[in-house]
Amino acid sequence: MRISSAMVRRRLFAALIVVIVLFAGLLGRLAYVQLVKGDWLTERAEQLWNRNIPFEAKRGRILDRQGKVLAYNVSTPSVMAIPAQVKDPAETARLLARVLKAPEESIYRQITKRSLTVWIKEGRKISEDAARDIQALRLPGIAVTEDSKRHYPYGAMAAHVLGFAGIDNQGLAGLELEYDKRLSGVRGYVSFKANARHEKLPGGVESFTPPKDGMDLVTTIDYYIQSVLEREMDQAMVQYQPENVLAIAMDPRTGEVLGMASRPTFNPAHYRDADPMVYNRNLPIWKTFEPGSTFKIITLAAALEEKKVSLTEGFTDPGFINVSGARLRCWKHGGHGHQTFLEVVENSCNPGFVNMGQRLGEEKLFSYIRKFGFGQKTGIDLNGEAKGILFSPERAGPVEVATTAFGQGVSVTPIQQVAAVSAAINGGYKVVPHLAKAWLDPETSRVVEREEPGKKERVISEETSRKVREALEYVVARGTGRKAFVDGYRVGGKTGTAQKVGPDGRYLQNNHIVSFIGFAPADDPRLVVYVAVDNPKGIQFGGVVAAPIVGRILDDGLRYLGVPKRKNQVSPENTPTSVSYVEVPDLIGENVSQIRNSLYSFPLLTTGRGTYVVDQLPQPGQRVKKGTPIRIYLGDKSGKGD
Repeated sequence: MRISSAMVRRRLFAALIVVIVLFAGLLGRLAYVQLVKGDWLTERAEQLWNRNIPFEAKRGRILDRQGKVLAYNVSTPSVMAIPAQVKDPAETARLLARVLKAPEESIYRQITKRSLTVWIKEGRKISEDAARDIQALRLPGIAVTEDSKRHYPYGAMAAHVLGFAGIDNQGLAGLELEYDKRLSGVRGYVSFKANARHEKLPGGVESFTPPKDGMDLVTTIDYYIQSVLEREMDQAMVQYQPENVLAIAMDPRTGEVLGMASRPTFNPAHYRDADPMVYNRNLPIWKTFEPGSTFKIITLAAALEEKKVSLTEGFTDPGFINVSGARLRCWKHGGHGHQTFLEVVENSCNPGFVNMGQRLGEEKLFSYIRKFGFGQKTGIDLNGEAKGILFSPERAGPVEVATTAFGQGVSVTPIQQVAAVSAAINGGYKVVPHLAKAWLDPETSRVVEREEPGKKERVISEETSRKVREALEYVVARGTGRKAFVDGYRVGGKTGTAQKVGPDGRYLQNNHIVSFIGFAPADDPRLVVYVAVDNPKGIQFGGVVAAPIVGRILDDGLRYLGVPKRKNQVSPENTPTSVSYVEVPDLIGENVSQIRNSLYSFPLLTTGRGTYVVDQLPQPGQRVKKGTPIRIYLGDKSGKGD
């Protein structure tokens, strides 16, 4: 069959069209790959060739409010493997295992991984001696490089606040965890081109992207106040042998936590050697328990704010009060008899506070409890804060309202109590406890950012707050908190003795958490301190165990802060066990013979030789406990020693 020329032309044209379409498709695909996907494909190819060796950023320091460094990084050697360069993996593993005292099989698995670089797990942060031994082996593919680890120069001080960092300098607890991202910075790296076996390509150019160091964190913690807290807790552990002790010191005006700690404690640098039950539980923010009488401050503030009671109004306590068939007893057998409501507060009289709660009623009482922050987190910048437990409205009958009024049947945290009492005494404003104060540039140490406290919410009026401070000053001067009295500083406060609840929900016998919360000066509070001692052996009363601890912390803390003493302090009640305070006479310039023949009742300690007193300690006019010795410094009349 003969094919016509017209048919041939048609076939050739069709073939040409197909070729043109295919060619256009190829051109389109090529244009798409080059123009649209070109950058992406180039980047993917670069990723296949590029190898990055990371360089860790320097972790930011943590400082106290005065600039004292509480945590920083120090250099330490670590062992790194480059598997592609290891010539004899078995022999290399054997030699490394001998120096590192580690399983040979584990090291072998690590150095034969298909990876550019591998940190030898057992070779992280080793001693200088071990590092020198490994370098002396000159093993191909094994390098000893500079690494860093977290250092805490003051050991266990503020351990639960600071927390700790892990093997890769990642924050795992405390402030180290809370602000890990800002403290960590951004890692850098050295980049070069390599083949599939991770061997560097000839002619490849290395590039270095420097790391960005983490910022330095300035905390609200004050090293001196923190050390005073920890000194007193250590003493309490020895003296009373309790299960644990916790303490918080805070500025009630701002919510800045000046000190916070608990016992038992641990060393953050060696947290792996510590009991996880210790380092995972920051008791001041995690532990919940019945507060006892320290909670009465909230009932008092609410009753005064609602004008349900007056401090001068009378109340008779027969030793108990009946509520819906339940007899709620006062701690004093036989009761306190007739007293004013100021004396109800002084004496920590349970029936009197039940009466306040009844006058407020369930709705008002629980409304104020929630206003003061109970039943919710305070917002402190630490992980692991608990909310506590309050009665739900449907379960709060007359008995529950009554027991809540004097701090029984509710569960709160120590930090909630400190925040709530701060609001009751600072003029009526709720504050947010916090630990971060400012962030510094790691190179210039200039302030980059300041952490401002949250917006203050008014809970009670200034007038009510003043009355609360007045009543609590009488508690310390003449009531159950006498042992917290500090001459000249107008200390206010409240004791707490709470029976602990066992696993079966019943109260334990002879097992209490005793506490005291105190503040000073009462006219303008600068420092509030809370101490709780869990199950002290022997004496189990907050006024006997915790109050003197708080008194000593306040005394040292206020002197350190430079807070001037007050003249108009409520005078302490004289009891057989109370201590009298007297004013130190001015002996400077006096003849030592005349002083010895005078009627001064102070014991004298002399330093130097001479006829006249050129200086003395304590200074003239200072008030001290009666019987305190005066040290006089002797010289001639012109003040020059013989």
